[in-house]
Amino acid sequence: MSSESSRFVIGVDVGGTFTDVFFLDEASGRCEVAKVPSTPGDQSKGFIEGIQQKVADFAEVATVVHGTTVGTNALLERKGAKTGIITTGGFRDVLEMRRRDRPHTWGLWGQFEPVVPRDLRLEVAERTLADGSIHIRVNPDEVKQAAQQLLSKGAESVCIVFINAYANSENEQRALQALREVWPNDYVGASTDILPEIREFERTSTTTLNAYLQPVVASYLQKLENALADDGFEGQVLIVQSNGGVMTVDTARQMPVRTALSGPAAGVIASAYIGEQAGFPNVITCDMGGTSFDVSLVADAQSALAAQTSIDFGLTVRTPMIEMTTIGAGGGSIAWVDRGDLLQVGPESAGSNPGPVCYGLGNDRPTVTDANVVLRRINADKPIGGKLDRLDVDRAGVAIEKHIAEPLGLDVMSAAEAIIRVANSKMAGAIRLVSIERGFDPKNFSAMPFGGGGALHTGALIKEVGLESALVPRYPGINSALGCTIADMRHDFVQTVNGILDSLDLDGLNAQLSQLATDGLALLDKAGVAFESSEVRFELDMSYLGQTHTVDVAIPSAFENGRTDIDVPTILQAFEARYRDVYGRPLVGIPIRVLNLRVSAIGKRPKFDLTLLAPGDDASAEQAKTGMRKVWFDGAFHETAIYQRLPLPIGTRIEGPAILEQPDATICIEPDLTGEVDRFGNLVITRKQQA
Repeated sequence: MSSESSRFVIGVDVGGTFTDVFFLDEASGRCEVAKVPSTPGDQSKGFIEGIQQKVADFAEVATVVHGTTVGTNALLERKGAKTGIITTGGFRDVLEMRRRDRPHTWGLWGQFEPVVPRDLRLEVAERTLADGSIHIRVNPDEVKQAAQQLLSKGAESVCIVFINAYANSENEQRALQALREVWPNDYVGASTDILPEIREFERTSTTTLNAYLQPVVASYLQKLENALADDGFEGQVLIVQSNGGVMTVDTARQMPVRTALSGPAAGVIASAYIGEQAGFPNVITCDMGGTSFDVSLVADAQSALAAQTSIDFGLTVRTPMIEMTTIGAGGGSIAWVDRGDLLQVGPESAGSNPGPVCYGLGNDRPTVTDANVVLRRINADKPIGGKLDRLDVDRAGVAIEKHIAEPLGLDVMSAAEAIIRVANSKMAGAIRLVSIERGFDPKNFSAMPFGGGGALHTGALIKEVGLESALVPRYPGINSALGCTIADMRHDFVQTVNGILDSLDLDGLNAQLSQLATDGLALLDKAGVAFESSEVRFELDMSYLGQTHTVDVAIPSAFENGRTDIDVPTILQAFEARYRDVYGRPLVGIPIRVLNLRVSAIGKRPKFDLTLLAPGDDASAEQAKTGMRKVWFDGAFHETAIYQRLPLPIGTRIEGPAILEQPDATICIEPDLTGEVDRFGNLVITRKQQA
């Protein structure tokens, strides 16, 4: 693939099982993909090996864009750095008290251990009041003494979280300056630099988790940069954020908490772009990997952003991120029979090691993948990813018989199909959660399955949820890596206002918005990336007085000559329209509160033409068909046509049942469905027309 004139843009998504790589050769206009086993001990090894599949000379690579799970895994596995907190006297237990929620809704059982133990949460005398006035000025010497105490206990990173600092950051910044004088590394931070927003627990949690991740993510990024440099790479590395935008490595080192959902976010960005280009602006993304099933809704080609999420119980991250619902229904999710003789799937997963029973690596409990193998929907002789030579169908059947069929009084094939139906039911529930329960009709949306397993289940989801169709991208298993290459650069800012609309200081509001917009555009310029254009978006978090929850209100405003000019009628009109969309009708006679302002600076990166992914003129449906095999659907075996998916020419129409195989995924077209290849090489799956 290499040539002297080639310059590559490469997207790399590191997952728990595989590292996916998408190559765009800007010189020739060609696109290629690669999938290699991930290397959990050192993810940079799999990263480099993936690029080496198609590129011999790293000097030819212009840009590498990376979706990473390093931060996510560190949070889930509690393997972050030993972290200290310096906080206001009387507030050391905010992280532990949370919102007084419980790990289990019913009953007083379950426990929560914060990532920072109590002896590493130290207090100093200081106090800022809610109006921003300083009641007790912080003593820098006391901060230094606390820092020395944390260092003596082995802390690697530290953060400062003072009460009401969002209203006035002076005490925090004085403490931060003192802290930097004695702390031996750069892993220090203050909450007002991470999240200058009201709500004490969320600010404490986000700031703490950022400090908890800093040494881990920074070490990984340094190792990755060194490995790339050793191979002759001289280009730029960008990191995907949870909000679907990208940032520089330097920003990622400072704000690693923004990578918490990096990989899945890139997949949603790719889906929104592919769907819009293919004429499907409304899609529900269905990312099925080895452990989880991630669902997100894209309406009018725009992904939905959430203000916060919980990575695990009590690990709350409040920073803009693409809104997703995650359930334990991946290919490795374990099927089991509970005490009431009911079949369950997940949330426990066999992961990548030992993996499903059919991997033959030691697991003896059946998974969703094992069921698909037994039903012959997955070709046991051609496992995706190249990690194994063959899947053990017999061993998978024995596991299903022992753990599922015998306890439920079923034969093996019926038990395997039951596993798939339970998994599909869970997935359908997640789709309803992001659509019906938020006021969207699934009939107006198409499924966009990706990940290694999504396209195996999409036909069942069309029927169970009532979706219009499914749009299977050209490379489902590499979708997140593709998304890396087209994601825009994005910087989000937030600042608490906490004022009543009628008495709002509009000059102050416009000044704050203008300053943050200027800061964001400066960061874009500093990145050194060639953008097609840039834009600034403004939002306010608003509610009626007395309400706890806010709605995010987009405020139309031009940013010209370094200034915005937003007025009360514009804000009021935007709020009432947004409130009506969310709750049905606005309220009358209740004061309106403006809680936070938000600014997003977005640098638009070039998008490649998706027709580059389409099959060539030499494609042939006859040559793509590799034979027939019996596949189990709806209680019986059906003679099923088997195709190599990638050589299918544009316009090819395939009647189900059919199985389409490619190196990164398997697509299942059920008996009452039809698939058609569009001009981009996507596969559009719809119901068969009734005669």
